Amino acid sequence: MNKLKSLLTTHYLLLSIIVIIAAFLRLYNITELPPGLYPDEAMNGNNALESLSTGDWKIFYPENNGREGLFINIQALSIALFGNFPWALRAVSAIFGILTVLGVYFLAKEIFNKNIALLSAFLLATSFWHINFSRIGFRAIMAPFFLTWGIYFLLLALRQIKEQKSPKFYILNSIFSGVFYGLGFHSYIAYRATPALILIIIALYWFQNKDPETEQVHYGASWQIRKKILLVASGYTLVAIIVFTPLGIYFIQNPQDFMGRTTQVSVFSSPTPLKDLTTNIIKTAGMFNFSGDYNWRHNYAGKPLLFWSVGILFLIGTVISIRRLFSKDFFAPIFIFSWLVIAALPVVISNEGLPHALRAIIMIPPIFILAGFGGIWLIEKIKNLTTINNSKIKLKIFYFLLFTFCFLLLINAYNTYFIKWGKNPNIQGAFAADYVQMGRELNALPKETPKYVIVEAGGTNVRGIPMPTQTIMFITDTFTPEKQKGKNIFYILPNQISQILNNKDIYTTIIK
Repeated sequence: MNKLKSLLTTHYLLLSIIVIIAAFLRLYNITELPPGLYPDEAMNGNNALESLSTGDWKIFYPENNGREGLFINIQALSIALFGNFPWALRAVSAIFGILTVLGVYFLAKEIFNKNIALLSAFLLATSFWHINFSRIGFRAIMAPFFLTWGIYFLLLALRQIKEQKSPKFYILNSIFSGVFYGLGFHSYIAYRATPALILIIIALYWFQNKDPETEQVHYGASWQIRKKILLVASGYTLVAIIVFTPLGIYFIQNPQDFMGRTTQVSVFSSPTPLKDLTTNIIKTAGMFNFSGDYNWRHNYAGKPLLFWSVGILFLIGTVISIRRLFSKDFFAPIFIFSWLVIAALPVVISNEGLPHALRAIIMIPPIFILAGFGGIWLIEKIKNLTTINNSKIKLKIFYFLLFTFCFLLLINAYNTYFIKWGKNPNIQGAFAADYVQMGRELNALPKETPKYVIVEAGGTNVRGIPMPTQTIMFITDTFTPEKQKGKNIFYILPNQISQILNNKDIYTTIIK
């Protein structure tokens, strides 16, 4: 009993350390890195500032090709607490990122075991891919969070049915699951492919059942169990629909906003859709281990999304899972591969900027769970070799090497993000750092001085002004005409320059 308590204490201590590591890598120096503020982030901030000023909290913000409102409204609360600083927008992403690491632990534990869960969570905590998007003010970071926790509570409810728990447990967890999953539709457009994954999960439980006493799989669960599965699925679906309904009503009233830019960049709009789709699949499959996203905002340009050693563990986990597809223990591999395929669909059907790390963001949980699975399999194989001759020295060496491996992953994560990527000169341009500096210079000028920002940069128009201006508007809090007039800051296009040429007592700056 004491040994069991000791193991549990050690286990949860390790989990606490992993969460602390995840928090450090996502919050450390967030006031300075990333530098600047990309206009898409600033657009969120300006909508948030306007909502705070007017009290008009929207379920969907149509500017900039449209964005679900949940993330922006949460960012507004952060701005209300901390002010209109870039880090106030990004801190929200960091919180979602940290909680996703914790969610992956619980989900992997539900699917496999505690050891795989710990390693999966650690690999995610130290992943550049996830760290990066946890420090940028994009709503997409919510998608893996909501999907991970939504599926975890659903699997928990279904397991409690098998274990013949009281209905209050599995009904309550099905409600939690429906809330989390439903909120995911308020996160990112790629999330809309995920109902197919939920159907697969329910179908797997519907058609198979494992006896809790004999651990034998029985195909065709008893009707009593199926009735409970149906109850959980119905409650889950109902709650998810209720949570989605406000956004659904908006889309019914504004159908043009439902797909946003998706149809514009779709592979099916190409003259050679089959060829492009094949190319996109190859690029997407290769971005984990060979050639990643070339956008400096999304990735260390061109590098694989997985560090080489993690990529090897991912491949090992994939191969072992493929083998398990043909065994009685097929639930986990079918579930994980289904998640990967469904999450990859929004990526491969797009012809824009592939490989695309951001659009593939909901692939993150299953990828790191597979890597954790492969890692524990490899650890067990090596551990068995070291204990053949009952050599305690070999076992100690093994644990030392395991600790060293984890420590090196942590050092690599810090070095890659904060030094190699963070100090790369390309990052300044990727996050419009010069626009932030312009905004600060405008803030430093006397209020009575008329200040004109000449917008020569191109981009999607937002209320008549190109998108790049959003960064300066956020820093100066001049998104609305009322704010602009109050702060004596005005935004004009090149064809309007003649209106200010004769006025000498003004300050002008140019956005290019």
